[in-house]
Amino acid sequence: MQRMIAGRPVHPIGLGCMNLSWAYGTPPAREDAIALLNRALDLGYNHLDTANIYGLGKNEELLAEAVMHRRGEFLLASKCGIVVDGAKRGVSCAPEVISESIDASLARLKTDHIDLFYMHRFDPKVPIADSVGAMVRAIEAGKIGAYGVSEWNAAHIREAHGVHPVAAVQPEYSLWTRNVELGVLQTCKELGIALVAFSSTGRGAFGGVLRNPATLEESDLRTKMPRFSPENWPHNLAVIERFEALAAEVGVTPAQLANRWVLEQGDFCHAIPGTTSIAHLEENFHAATVAIPADAVARAGAIINHGTIHGHRYHDAIRPTIDTEEFEAA
Repeated sequence: MQRMIAGRPVHPIGLGCMNLSWAYGTPPAREDAIALLNRALDLGYNHLDTANIYGLGKNEELLAEAVMHRRGEFLLASKCGIVVDGAKRGVSCAPEVISESIDASLARLKTDHIDLFYMHRFDPKVPIADSVGAMVRAIEAGKIGAYGVSEWNAAHIREAHGVHPVAAVQPEYSLWTRNVELGVLQTCKELGIALVAFSSTGRGAFGGVLRNPATLEESDLRTKMPRFSPENWPHNLAVIERFEALAAEVGVTPAQLANRWVLEQGDFCHAIPGTTSIAHLEENFHAATVAIPADAVARAGAIINHGTIHGHRYHDAIRPTIDTEEFEAA
């Protein structure tokens, strides 16, 4: 079972590598992260997704150490565009920033070619044609194979695609985050663009493990996300428990049902769940092929959706950096 990204067939479940270095509390020991990445390739994962922002370069360096000796076995994706200045975060997709970021990522990854390179966020300060132009020059130079965009709205995706074809769009997409259904999903289908869903298991909420977000480390990004707040989590957990009961009824794990729901939204859809657990790594991989009745997938979407969940996906400080269309009630 393969699906296409940038003209290359890949397994529809890829590996989001972020939390091996950053974001969800203390990352695993380096030797454990290296073992997980190699186990992923052994299983058949052939799409690894990283970014310069993940641990401020540490994630790219981890991949260089762990799997670059197996470079021919996977599609390598990275990103630029989010810039960090101390405690402040901003967005820059200026051509010179993109060019410098590509060179820096190549150096950290210890490779001369990145298969897919995304603009991590939309930069309203820079004309889209200028940003895309920097990507095209990198493609022509052989530094990257194709470019993509992350958390862009449908109109901006279409504009970029008109300058040079967009290979992939990477939004957050899951049972409880449906923003792409307001335009991006249809745009990708029409234009033949791969949609690569991050956080397909609801940032771990659909993994069948998380019960009390109060137990998360202070450095865990979820502690700042409204859906995991003390006000919203009890309601959301009750909904999730109904979903978990459905997964048990059909004999799969909740994470498998969540990932499969994403894949069933179109043959151009991919999912890149992340994990620090080899058991969950294996579980996620098999979500693409395990037997799940179509009616169970539909029921999952009826149980968890934008209307049944309380809280926005991001806190107020992050929301302005997101270009994807928003539901009015969000």
